[in-house]
Amino acid sequence: MPALRSLRSLTLAFLAAFLIAVALTGFATHRAMQRAIVDLVDKRIAAISDDILGDPPSGDARVIATHIASVSRERDTGDIGLMLSDARGRWLAGNVRLARPLPHGYATLARSDRITGLSAGRALVRDAGGGLTLTTIAETEPIDKEGRARGLPYLFGFGAIVAIVVIGVVLFVSLVSRRIGEVRETARAIIDGDMQRRLPVDPAGGAFAEQAATFNRMLDRIAGLMAEISNVSNDIAHDMRTPLARLRGRLALIARRPEAARLHDEIAEAIAQCDALLAMFAATLRIAEVEGGDRRAGFAPLDLGRLAAEFGEMMAPVAGETGHRLVVGRCEPARVSGDRQLLSQTLMNLVENALRHTPAGATITLDVADIGGEAALTVRDDGPGIPAAERARALRRFGRLEPSRNRAGHGLGLPLADAVARLHRGTLTLGDAAPGLIVTIRLPLDRA
Repeated sequence: MPALRSLRSLTLAFLAAFLIAVALTGFATHRAMQRAIVDLVDKRIAAISDDILGDPPSGDARVIATHIASVSRERDTGDIGLMLSDARGRWLAGNVRLARPLPHGYATLARSDRITGLSAGRALVRDAGGGLTLTTIAETEPIDKEGRARGLPYLFGFGAIVAIVVIGVVLFVSLVSRRIGEVRETARAIIDGDMQRRLPVDPAGGAFAEQAATFNRMLDRIAGLMAEISNVSNDIAHDMRTPLARLRGRLALIARRPEAARLHDEIAEAIAQCDALLAMFAATLRIAEVEGGDRRAGFAPLDLGRLAAEFGEMMAPVAGETGHRLVVGRCEPARVSGDRQLLSQTLMNLVENALRHTPAGATITLDVADIGGEAALTVRDDGPGIPAAERARALRRFGRLEPSRNRAGHGLGLPLADAVARLHRGTLTLGDAAPGLIVTIRLPLDRA
């Protein structure tokens, strides 16, 4: 059943099925009791009718009338109605008179038959011989409003069952919803970078406590593996920066020597390579710092639209030097809570990425808009773009799309921008600008 995918829909479906089952059970029980009462009444009036008429019926009106009078005087037949009628339906004897003719056999009577003291009953019409007809009547509700009194046990009995089940289901759903909410909030905290967040474990124990403890152990294992992986890259970056800086300083000193003039170009290339490696290690450490979530403590309200407009005006001359055109589009006011320095660096990375990977003459456009309650920052170019199948790799660390890796860059610009977006509880997506690439960062608006 594809519609029953949520806890609420499953609960409502269960309650609906349960209420239908209870209603059908109550109705079937009531009908069975009514049928049992009718069967007993039918047997009783059949036995009294047999006693009066005998077998075979005499057909003598005087004898039958005498029997009717005798039966009517008996204590245990005080609630029995009897009527003897002739072939034309005229009353001859008995203690009741019918307002309508009844067919032979059993029939059901109601208040509309206007029999004094009878609200519901059964009648048996039999041939008494000689064209005579004997009608025997008995009540199925000998006490007034007995049906209402009989319905109270159903109401309270089945009502109590329904109330107990509904209360139990509500408590169960509340408990499950709370547990699901705890898992959801823990997952959100971990997505936001709080790798130490864990589910609360009930000290009283139980299935939910065991599940929470198992979930926490899984998170501990994942956090440990991630820490090991992160520590490897961070340790390498830390350990390599110092010797690289020394190497670069040493090369700079060698370049100043007179005898190194003939090797000036080679030394300059080596220094450039050292600078690239130092920049790569700095970007790696920067990503680790951003993913740690510590920078979130310094968030402050800022206008993302104004920040993008100011950055675009500042970078337009730089883009012009490389033969590109940087255009500041519509930058709507968008108040977000964030780190101004990190967001500026993200803009720098995205624009530099566009300048590096688009030919001279390409146009790069910055836009900020309020879309669906979110601030959407877009950096669009009309260059070659990134194929859809390669966009996931472009967001990985060192995920360069050029297999030869001859072009400048280290594949950390987009991953750093993605880390900054996630730090701000937002998302970064790559799309097709037709032609070119469009990078969209969506951040939640600050409603405070």
